Amino acid sequence: MRSSLHLFIVLSLLLLGCTDKADNTNKTVFRYNESKGITSLDPAQARTMGNIWATTQLFNGLVQLNEKMEVVPCIAKSWNVSTDGLTYQFLLRSDVLFHNHELFEEGKGRMVTASDFEYSFRRIINEKTLSPGRWIFSAVDVAKNDGFKAINDTVFEIYLTSSFPPFLGILSMQYCSVVPHEVVETLGKDFGRNPVGTGPFKFKEWYEGVKLVLHKNERYFEQDDNGAHLPYIDAVGVSFIPDAQSIFLEFMKGNLDMLSGLEDGSYKDALITPNGRLHAEMAEKLTMYSQPFLNTEYLGFLLKDTLVSQSPNQLIDKRIRQAINYGFDRVKMMRYIRNNIGYPGVHGFLPTGLPGEELRVKGYGYNPSKAKELLAEAGFPNGKGLEPIKLYTTSQYLDLCEYMQHQLQEVGIQLQIEVNPGATHGALVANSQVPFFRKSWIADYADAENYLSLFYSKNFTPNGPNYTLFKNETYDELYAASMATSTDSSRYRYYAQMDSIIVEEAPVVVLYYDQVLRFTHKNVSGLSSNSMNGLSLKTVRKD
Repeated sequence: MRSSLHLFIVLSLLLLGCTDKADNTNKTVFRYNESKGITSLDPAQARTMGNIWATTQLFNGLVQLNEKMEVVPCIAKSWNVSTDGLTYQFLLRSDVLFHNHELFEEGKGRMVTASDFEYSFRRIINEKTLSPGRWIFSAVDVAKNDGFKAINDTVFEIYLTSSFPPFLGILSMQYCSVVPHEVVETLGKDFGRNPVGTGPFKFKEWYEGVKLVLHKNERYFEQDDNGAHLPYIDAVGVSFIPDAQSIFLEFMKGNLDMLSGLEDGSYKDALITPNGRLHAEMAEKLTMYSQPFLNTEYLGFLLKDTLVSQSPNQLIDKRIRQAINYGFDRVKMMRYIRNNIGYPGVHGFLPTGLPGEELRVKGYGYNPSKAKELLAEAGFPNGKGLEPIKLYTTSQYLDLCEYMQHQLQEVGIQLQIEVNPGATHGALVANSQVPFFRKSWIADYADAENYLSLFYSKNFTPNGPNYTLFKNETYDELYAASMATSTDSSRYRYYAQMDSIIVEEAPVVVLYYDQVLRFTHKNVSGLSSNSMNGLSLKTVRKD
């Protein structure tokens, strides 16, 4: 099977030079596919990756993330945070224009002012907007100037109820993009299909389920290091092919400029080696981009004394949880099941790619002897007397769970795997109905707090993301202290202490930390990304 796929792909690569592109001789168009579709081009609805990628091209916010996950200026050229961490003041650029629209004077774009941000942010927290991003402003003090205030055209302030150091990173999310009030108020819900922003590309046309076309914004405000205006390419084309094999064929034929991830595992071995590198024959025609992705894949233990079935929960004993953590080889799992796409979960809960990574803690390695020792201490020598443990998952992760099942059996732990559809699985986990479950956490913003909040006792599900119902007084105190500090270095040390508690108490089994893989043809350069798996096309060049 692998050899036939190899032959097919090599032949496809040879055809690349013969592809007829005459219809775009004088224009550079970057094409990518969004298999799950786009539901809205309104940044207030930028919840899915498809929506986020598209709105990134069309809109800007106060700040943005660079490739190092640092918060850097965008429409705000500088900012100050008060000593108590409660007031954020931003100084805006005065050369940023909205895209042309008939509602503006003479149909041209108008300048962005602080009042536009005041309107845009209040729109997010307005219940009538129905934005899934309302939570991002949960720390905003709405009792003070409704939380936001335009001091003048170029000075904008935000007020918080309590110090929340990750807040600046939250402002880099697409939800926080600026929109023009007159266009939004006129179009209403149709704004999501006829967007007007400030971004490097402007909306041209959208045929739902077929294609989305964006054109270069000739008056975009950002420049490169040499003073050249961005973006470089003339247009962006997004297709909506749902089938993974068809997407792959279109990419190999040159009709798509980027392939993101490997949606169909059957092509994985044909493109990359078991060590996660691009095959030599592929490297002649393709470029592979690889970097950490802020996603931790894990298994969670429900820490309740009694389960839904009214039976005692044997997983309350942390020695059993620790034994499971020691009882399987994550390094081999990544090599044989995932071709080393991702990083073995041998550290704490915090994934690769976060700021403060130099303080990462040591997690669990493969140690079957230690696993057996812990089971014996818990009163289950070689697993005798230990009831089978039911692990709930979805079909996408069945191979990983079966790998664990086989290895844990060797230390005396019997796993029973139950597979459910994604929606059913999510409901079971959210309502604390399963004792052992697969879960993942993709970062909303690039700060470790986003991950550590999963174990804060005030965030118990269903009202928060603490699905394990983990509660630890010392952990909660450290969490509060980390939010009160004003320096990053101090906060990162608190984070490391909290992550160490997670390792010791083992409310989860960390499987792996994810990785972004993207493939482009050799005529594409300047594709930028970061650990949030963002897609910014303003610096892309296409020969």
